[in-house]
Amino acid sequence: MRTTRAAFKSIGGVHPAYAKEATATLALEPMPMPACLYVSIAQHIGAPSKLVVKKGDTVARGQPIAEPSGFVSAWVHAPTSGTVRNIGERPTASGRLATAVEIEPDGEDRWHEGIEPKPDRDRLDAKALVEIVAQAGIIGMGGAGFPTHVKLSPPPGKTIDTLIINGAECEPYLTADDRLMVEQAEKVWKGAQLISRILGVDRIRIAVESNKPDAINAMARAVDNAAGRDCELVVLKTEYPQGAEKQLIYSVTGREVPTGGLPMDVGALVENVGTASAIYEAVFEGHPLIERAVTVTGDAVATPKNVVARVGTPFRDLVAFCGGTVGAVGKVISGGPMMGIAQYTLDAATNKTTSGLLLLSRARAKGYESMPCISCGRCVEACPTRLLPCTLAELVEAENFDAAEAYNVLDCIECGCCAFECPARRPLVQHLRRGKAEVTARRRRREAEKKKQEPAPGPGTT
Repeated sequence: MRTTRAAFKSIGGVHPAYAKEATATLALEPMPMPACLYVSIAQHIGAPSKLVVKKGDTVARGQPIAEPSGFVSAWVHAPTSGTVRNIGERPTASGRLATAVEIEPDGEDRWHEGIEPKPDRDRLDAKALVEIVAQAGIIGMGGAGFPTHVKLSPPPGKTIDTLIINGAECEPYLTADDRLMVEQAEKVWKGAQLISRILGVDRIRIAVESNKPDAINAMARAVDNAAGRDCELVVLKTEYPQGAEKQLIYSVTGREVPTGGLPMDVGALVENVGTASAIYEAVFEGHPLIERAVTVTGDAVATPKNVVARVGTPFRDLVAFCGGTVGAVGKVISGGPMMGIAQYTLDAATNKTTSGLLLLSRARAKGYESMPCISCGRCVEACPTRLLPCTLAELVEAENFDAAEAYNVLDCIECGCCAFECPARRPLVQHLRRGKAEVTARRRRREAEKKKQEPAPGPGTT
């Protein structure tokens, strides 16, 4: 196979200290089974899943416990065998409460009946493969959490000609995807082949940042048998947010996703390496998505590790497995420091998109006092989506959401580059996040009002 350097340089971006040294060479370790697992039914983009179990039920590993409540929704499965002790509201990594199924493991870790490799998998057509992906509850594991079966079902008229497997992992501190590529490169590659079969695409690009030499070598060896395919391993410049979907598409193909558009509008589809591996396991092993690789790191954790944790593992169990905390903890973040979400409790649990848990000391997580904008323009230079973060933040503060919409606030990917560069320490991401929420809500209200005003169909109309 060919290994090439990315030919295109995306706009903006920053170079934070990547701080991956603590875990980059550490193998993935299986987590011990927690005393209780708390499995949320709202861990994906779209409608929350609908419960199919009740308190007191006995469940087996891989058994469905919640079903999709719409097309953009996902199956949720029991991570182990045991008893449903409770169903109720629990804190999530997003900071919101959501319904979770509390499962007390029985120690047997017994698989649900019917969990086995799919027969005739080499002869399955695209529709059958997409159904397997849907039944396995696979969602985008790079952080977005969009149901994968929806992504693999482009509407008529949208032709995909390029599949990009995202191994950039540009977020500082996190190394779970890096280790997945090093240790399970064959799974990632076979998963990529399954995705290409579903899409009918021969052009595959595996994109990895240059600061992951072991992953680059492992993926190159795995793809050596790519005879007859247009497959390249693209080495990306180490730069944040290189792994963001639209930025990655531009770096690899030179194609620019238009404002308000989707990757399929330029013939591309991006899947995370974890998602590709999960698709392999669903087809070749019959396993639904019930565990994932997670990096637990930071200067406030005793022994940083890369672990494989069951979905629903409490954050406090992750910390305990890594030796507990060291000194005074200043901040706990689900994810990385740029796009992760600060936690107010360790009672939250892992979900399908939990890539890391970062514990920072008080010295490292010292607070900053926000000051007025000094109009330096650094946020504009850093923005990878060509926005004006300083202007947008002021519009949101003034609650001028019509103007914020006109200035394309919905194009913000919340990467944090603007806040990282801001010398005035303005909370730009929070302002833009609020702006996006308000504009989205206003659009929905307009659509609802428009539907109310539409005339009812008359007699005899169809």
